Amino acid sequence: MSKERTIVARRLPDGTLVEVLPDGTTRAFPPDPTDWAALRAMTEDEINAAALSDPDNPPRTPKREKQLKRVPRVKVMRRALGLTQEEFAVRFRIPLGTLRDWEQGKTEPDQAARAYLTVIARNPKAVTDALNTAP
Repeated sequence: MSKERTIVARRLPDGTLVEVLPDGTTRAFPPDPTDWAALRAMTEDEINAAALSDPDNPPRTPKREKQLKRVPRVKVMRRALGLTQEEFAVRFRIPLGTLRDWEQGKTEPDQAARAYLTVIARNPKAVTDALNTAP
């Protein structure tokens, strides 16, 4: 069972919310995310405990790794090849709207498209040559 911490907060006359610390002093609440002094004051154990308690970002475990989808990063591939969206779409015969949707995260490539993108990532010249060869 985890040890829970009760936070005592108070609203000041000007409307700001502050946390009342055990010694009676106060600090901004919620703490400023850029408050590096507060982070530097934390021990490694406190930092690790805070990271592990984040429900939006559970730690990576071998079990979780197996559940994660490996999706080719189309935008990264395209930029590495020095191509615009239009050039990439024409060269690899992918509909421009589909490419844009993938890059914007609106949709994800299906299994066949992921396989095709993997081949493009590993050997784009071979794919280009194969597509430009007349039957």
